[in-house]
Parts: sequence; structure tokens; C-alpha cells
Amino acid sequence: MGVTKVLKLSLTCMLVFAIAGCGNSNGNSGGNAAETAGNSTTAPETTAGAATDAPKELTKVKIALDWTPNTNHTGLYAAKELGYYEEEGLDVEIVQPGAAGSDTMVTSGEAAFGISAQEALTLARLQKVPLVSIAAIIQHNTSGFAAPKDRNIKTPKDFEGKTYGGWGSPAEEAAMKAIMDPVGGDVKKVKLVNIGEADFFTAVKRDIDFAWIFYAWTGIEAELRGEPLDMLYLKDYAPQLDYYTPVLTTSEKEIAEHPELVKAFLKATSKGYQYAIDQPEEAAAILTKAVPELDPKLVLASQKWLSPKYKDDAVRWGEQKSEVWQDYADWMYGLKLLDQPLDVPSTFTNEFLPAN
Repeated sequence: MGVTKVLKLSLTCMLVFAIAGCGNSNGNSGGNAAETAGNSTTAPETTAGAATDAPKELTKVKIALDWTPNTNHTGLYAAKELGYYEEEGLDVEIVQPGAAGSDTMVTSGEAAFGISAQEALTLARLQKVPLVSIAAIIQHNTSGFAAPKDRNIKTPKDFEGKTYGGWGSPAEEAAMKAIMDPVGGDVKKVKLVNIGEADFFTAVKRDIDFAWIFYAWTGIEAELRGEPLDMLYLKDYAPQLDYYTPVLTTSEKEIAEHPELVKAFLKATSKGYQYAIDQPEEAAAILTKAVPELDPKLVLASQKWLSPKYKDDAVRWGEQKSEVWQDYADWMYGLKLLDQPLDVPSTFTNEFLPAN
């Protein structure tokens, strides 16, 4: 995962949405989706002479990932493998986003649900893109700036005189400044280099000192490779950067037309993530089985590290707080990275999460 497309798409590519209408023909099918999801635990009506134990037709639902499968997504695969979606009357297909990106797929109706991030939705909502966050997959931001131990970067002030490898977004320098200022650092003394999608481990051996990563994947991989890192988490230095990444999204249209489907999907997904919280080793095995090209050792180690962080200190998995959305948007607006304040209440909802 690393800096790769997860961060790059979140901060730079979500400003442009060319979707005028939000059709829903491919996101779900199989009859009235709301009715199907709402009645998933009841027996289907039968006509005279019909078999009373005929299998119930499942509602087809597609969810688009934000990037290649990894432990951010384990709860989805667990819910599918363990039959939680089927219990709710759903036949869920998990797909990768392709060139369009998951936000565009959800907005267009190609997928009913998607994986995104708070920073992406903040930008999208101000572009009038009708996306809504319906669950925080991880409760706190696990990303930050990482450097090999031999670079001696122990605090944000140590960025001075070093070379940062990123992708050229204004948000990168802004985030760096936000954690350097409190410790007396000067972001202008950092050399910024655009490395695009270059591999983190290759880049730090070649021409950079540090980069922005998600520790659950790249950091754990570094541990397994015997290449320990100094990791400076954004949330530890700037509370406004403790935002939700990733989040589970849907469209305003899906919520308006199929609220029972959204509720059913989240009920099963919540069970999947709770399973991953309670049984990380078994959950890792499910992900490895579903995506055999992943390194099983990396998946297992990453899962053990990440599972407690899905829910963390929240009252339930998926819970989102308005102040988290507000603080990040206010920070972006104050830096003129947003041209207007964010309408926070329309951007996320806890309405469809199951009660504890």
C-alpha cells in the first residue's frame, strides 16, 4: 500500500468528477433491493403447490475497493466467506477500482458501495459529488511519515535538510508543515521530490530519506524485511490530521432508494470486521485464501497489528464523529486548500450502523 495510489488518489485525483447523473443499474439487481434486504430473514411467499423451502433469490451488490486487496479490507472478505452477506439476502461482489476509481464507480451507480478516505470525500463533497461515508473502517489515522532508522529522523524537526519523496500534492507539504510547526521545524528546509508510484523500499535506497506510508502494510513489511523504520504518525503531532482513512461509502441515491439494503450491507460488514477484530489469525487466512497472490506472512503480521485498530476506542465498529470531519475540513479551508467550508452533516452518517 505505502504511499502508492491510496494516498495519491485521496489527495490529488478526487477533485475531478465527470459524472452528471447517478444511474444505479449495475450497483444492485435482482428485484426490489430494499424489499429483498429488509426481508432477508423471512421465508419467501409461495403460491399454491410451490415448494416452501425454495431458496430465496439474493440481491446482487458490488463494492469497489480503493486499491489492491489488503488488510484494510479483511472484514469484507470475512463477511463474504462466512456467509454474513448471504444471511442478509445479499450476493456481494468485491472488485478492484480500475482506472476510474471507487468514488466514480459509486457515484455512477456501477458499484453500490466503495472504499475511500475522508480527505477524498471532503474534496468530492465540495465538488457536489453525492458520496456519503457510512462507516469508518479504521478508527484513527494509521498513516504518517516514515524513514529508515539510519536517517536519524526522530521528530518532525529532523525533516529539515532531508529529502521527501511524494507525488506533488499541496496537501503533502501542508501536512508536513502541520506537524513541523509545533516542534519549531521549517518545512521550507525540506527538499521535496516527486517519485510518483515508486516503491518505498527502492526509493529510500536510491534518492529519498522519508515518505508518507500506512504502517499497517508498508511498515509491517519493513519489519518482516529486517529494515526497521522510524514512524512519525500524523495524529500524534496534529489532532486535525487524525481523520478517517479508509471509510466505507455509498451514494445519496442508494440511501434514498434502498435504505434497507444499506442497512443490511452494513450489518453483515460490521460482523465481518468484528470477526477480524476477535480472530485476526483466522481472518488473515480468509483474506489469503480469497487473494492468494498476497504474501501470507505479510497478511498475518499486518492483520495482527491492525485488527485492534479497526474499532479502537469507539463505541462500535464504524462509528464516526462530526468533530473529526469538521476539524480536518476547517484545517484544509484555513490553508485555502478548500474554497468553501464543508457541510459536515451531509458528508457522513452513522444511521445505518447496527446497534451494539
